[in-house]
Amino acid sequence: MANPYEDKTWTSADGLSLHFRDYAGPESYDGPPVVCMHGLTRNSRDFAPLAEHIAATRRVIVPEMRGRGQSDYAPDSATYNPVQYAQDVEALLAQEGIDSFIAIGTSMGGLMTMLLAAAKPGRIKGVVMNDVGPEVNPEGIERIKSYVGQGRNYPTWVHAARSLAETHGSAFPDYTLDDWLEMAKRTLVVSQNGRIAYDYDMAIAEPFNQPGGEVPANLWEAYEALRDVPMVLVRGELSDLLTPETERLMAERNPAMTSVTVPRAGHAPTLDEPEARAAIDALLAKL
Repeated sequence: MANPYEDKTWTSADGLSLHFRDYAGPESYDGPPVVCMHGLTRNSRDFAPLAEHIAATRRVIVPEMRGRGQSDYAPDSATYNPVQYAQDVEALLAQEGIDSFIAIGTSMGGLMTMLLAAAKPGRIKGVVMNDVGPEVNPEGIERIKSYVGQGRNYPTWVHAARSLAETHGSAFPDYTLDDWLEMAKRTLVVSQNGRIAYDYDMAIAEPFNQPGGEVPANLWEAYEALRDVPMVLVRGELSDLLTPETERLMAERNPAMTSVTVPRAGHAPTLDEPEARAAIDALLAKL
């Protein structure tokens, strides 16, 4: 069966070839596309079910940030940071002639969404923020630091799935082995030596592990650019990154925001859960 998307590339300002999936949507659709931006260690496969679902009614673009998936690895690890990723997305938007869009950002992708909004207020017409906000809980950051960049690899997909379950089991206590296998195939890839390995450059951990390297400064100021923009905030009930207090403050600053909590899920929901999918569909129906 043919892919529901086309693999394409764009070039960053520093010359990297970066990959994105382009789900064309209906020929009759001429509105703003949906741009899906993934988390720190993830790639375009993270959004596969959701992107295919949305593409029934509109165009969807899913970029892979530098150092992930089919995008080039950066020779300078210092460029693995949200400000640079947002600049890379700017180059993609320019190439595709996109002057307005709907953003779906998971974790790091949500940080990028705020930076993109602040750079050019008014162009983002709707937002899904997945388990992230202008403030992040240090406990969640420390947990991420405990595994990012470890470079582990496995002989089989089952071994990879069991390792994911060991690392992330507290965030998804109801997951079965099949669920962990699905997560493994979103997150890892068969490497050249036949081992199952994580599909990102281990050097992304270097700037992330530096003090202050996890989250850009002054994100509440950036978030102000999304005031009155229709927004869905998805939070995992068990999240250790997005606190209920931050959720409350985000709602105060954006009256157009609605919240949905995914039960029995931590950081970060897949956005394939019924609660998340229904909220996203409702948002898109208004735009």
